[in-house]
Amino acid sequence: MSLTTDLNRRQLLRLSAALPLAYRTALAQDAEPAAPVVMKLTAGPVTLEFEPALGFVRYLKLGDTEILRGIYAAVRDSTWLTVLPKVTGVRVESGEGGFKLSFVADCTQGPISFLWQGTITGDAQGTVRFEMDGQAKTAFQRNRIGFCVLHPLTECVGREYVAEKSDGSKSRGQFPHLISPHQPVMDLRAISHPVANGLMAEVRFEGDTFEMEDHRNWTDGNFKTYCTPLAKPWPVLVPQGTRVKQAVTVTLKGQVPAARSTGSSEVVLEPAAGRMAAKLPTIGLGYSPGPLGTLKPAHLRVDWRAGDALPAATVPLEVAALVTSEEDLAKLAALAKGRAIARWLVLPPAEASTSQRWLDLGRKHLKDAPVGGGTNQYFTELNRQRPDPKWLDVACYSLNPQVHAFDNRSLVENLEPQGATVISARAFLGAAPIAVTPVTLAPRFNPQAKVPTANPPDRRQSSLFCAAWTVGSLKYLSEAAAASITYFEVAGPGGLNGTGQPFPVQEVLAAVLGFAGAAVQPLASSNPLKAVALSLTRAGRRRLLVANLTAEPQLIRVNGVQNGTRTVKIRESTGASTKQETGGDRLTLGLNPYAIAFVDS
Repeated sequence: MSLTTDLNRRQLLRLSAALPLAYRTALAQDAEPAAPVVMKLTAGPVTLEFEPALGFVRYLKLGDTEILRGIYAAVRDSTWLTVLPKVTGVRVESGEGGFKLSFVADCTQGPISFLWQGTITGDAQGTVRFEMDGQAKTAFQRNRIGFCVLHPLTECVGREYVAEKSDGSKSRGQFPHLISPHQPVMDLRAISHPVANGLMAEVRFEGDTFEMEDHRNWTDGNFKTYCTPLAKPWPVLVPQGTRVKQAVTVTLKGQVPAARSTGSSEVVLEPAAGRMAAKLPTIGLGYSPGPLGTLKPAHLRVDWRAGDALPAATVPLEVAALVTSEEDLAKLAALAKGRAIARWLVLPPAEASTSQRWLDLGRKHLKDAPVGGGTNQYFTELNRQRPDPKWLDVACYSLNPQVHAFDNRSLVENLEPQGATVISARAFLGAAPIAVTPVTLAPRFNPQAKVPTANPPDRRQSSLFCAAWTVGSLKYLSEAAAASITYFEVAGPGGLNGTGQPFPVQEVLAAVLGFAGAAVQPLASSNPLKAVALSLTRAGRRRLLVANLTAEPQLIRVNGVQNGTRTVKIRESTGASTKQETGGDRLTLGLNPYAIAFVDS
C-alpha cells in the first residue's frame, strides 16, 4: 500500500509551532494554535510520530515505553537561534511491517540558506533510521548543523548506558539523577540503554562526532545527544555548496517482548506515594505599570539599573540589582530607604552567576532584607558556577520553556524538569532558599547575543494554553519546595492582562494567590504530558487546579479528593461554567483542549 501526503504551505503555517517573534521567522501564529498535524507510523513492534511541520520524529515507543523522545535535525546560527525548517513534499509508503518517509526541509533565515532531504525508514524488526542529506545554498556562520536525539527522562534517569566512542572503545555509565552541569558523555558514536528485561536500544550516529548534555539545565524534558562537540570552535563558516550527510539508526538488540499498551483514554491523577507535602511558595509578579485589582502577590519584581527609579508599589519589591559598580549599589540603597523590600538579588550583567565579591558588596550596602544572588539567566549558569551557600540569603535563577524548542508539545514536555532544577539546586545550596525568578513563557533576551536585546512576548501569553501551562509550572515548582516564584508581569502582552482584559492565566494565579501559605500535596499523573493537577490545602479547605495540557479533549479522573460538597468551575476557550456537586473521593472531569478545572471543597 502506498500513501502520499503533500501538505500545503498555508496548512503548515497555521498548524506549526507558535514561535516568538524574536526568532525572526516568517511563520504566522495564532494565539490559540490548533493541534499539529501528526503522522503515526509503525515499524514492527515500534511506534512513532512524525510532525511534518517541523520535520520532527517524536515518541519512539515500544508499547507505552519511550525509547526516544525525539529525533530532529537542527540548523542553529551564530547566536544559537534555531532556523525553523519549511517542510514540503512529504511522502510515505508503508507495507511489510514497516515504512519509508521522505521530505524536503528548507532552512532559510537571514544570511542562512540550507536545504536538506530527509529520509526515515522503519522495518518489521523495529529498526528506525533517519537520514539527512543537505547542502548550503549560501555561505554563512553556524554553531550547529545536524541531528539532535532526545532521550526520555522517565526511562533513563538513573539507568545504566553503554557508550561507544569514535575509536570503537566502550564504557558503562549512568544517566544522572541530579542535573549534570556538564556533558555526561563525550565522543559518542553509539549509545545503548535498556528498554525492557533482556532488551537494549542502540542509537548509532553517522556523519559527525556526538556528545550528550543534560537538557534539564534549560528545563528541557530530556537528555540530548547532539553534534558537533562544543570543545570545537564555534561559530564556523559554512562555505556555499558545503554538503552535510548524517544518519541516526535505532536498533533493538535482544529479546523483544510483546509490545503492550494500556490503551486507556483516561488520565488518572492521584496522591503521589511516598512524597511529602510542601508549602506553597510565595508567589510574586513582574512589575509593569497597571493596577493589581484584587490580586495580592507577595512581591513585585523590578529589574533595576543605574539611573532607574524604583516604582511606587503597595506590595514589597523583589529588586534584581543589575549593577556595574559599587556606586550603583549605594545609589540603589538610597533610593530604597523607607521602601518595603522582599529581597535583594545582586545580578551584575558582566557575570553569568554572582561572585562572592558582588555578594559582599551587596551585603555592605543593601539592608533590611535578604541579600542573594545567582543568575539572571538559566539554571545552567547557577549549576556551572555554583556560589558558596554560606554567602547567600537566597539563590535565584530564571526559566522559560523555549530555549531550544517552541511548539506547544515541547513546552509541555519542559514542565516536569522545572521541579528537577529546584531539587538539584538544593543539593549544592543546602538550606539556602531558592527563588525562581522570573518565570516567563518566552525568553526575555538571548544571553548568547553580542548585544542582548529584549525579546517580544509570545502571543500565546493571552491563550488558554498559557494558563494550563502555568498550572503545570506551579505544580512542579511548588511540589519541589521552591521558596518563591515570580511569574510574568502585571500587565501588557507578556503579563496577566492586555488592555484591561484579563488573560486566562490571571485566573490561575488569582486562584493560587488566594491560598497563600497552603500545603501542597504532590499528585502523580498517569500521563503528565496530557494532564496535571495542583492540590492546595489551607485551614480545612482544599483547592484543586486540574489542567488539560493537550489540544485534544481529555477524560480525567482524580482520586483522593475530599468527600462531600464541592464547587467545580471549568474554564475553557468559550468561557466558564460552574456547578456544585456532592460526591465521594473520586472526581471525573471531561476537559476540552487546554481547559482548566478549579475545584473547591
